Amino acid sequence: MRVTELYPEDLVFEHEAAEATGVPGQVIRQWARRGKIRRFQGDGQMSGQGHEFKTMYALPEIRERAASYRPMPQRAPRAA
Repeated sequence: MRVTELYPEDLVFEHEAAEATGVPGQVIRQWARRGKIRRFQGDGQMSGQGHEFKTMYALPEIRERAASYRPMPQRAPRAA
């Protein structure tokens, strides 16, 4: 998908993408870190105490990847 094919309403925040696709926000951030999806500068508003800018993601890209997403079972805690 090219950036020119995106519309402004295609860009969403992490929590909105997680609600729309069912993929946890941590997984979305991991995909972005690994270069599987692109990040876009947010709306310019600062958030949180760290005053980081909000990051936006392209919902069509996340929906594409979410089609093959399968949650990984968590390991059971080990006995001491």
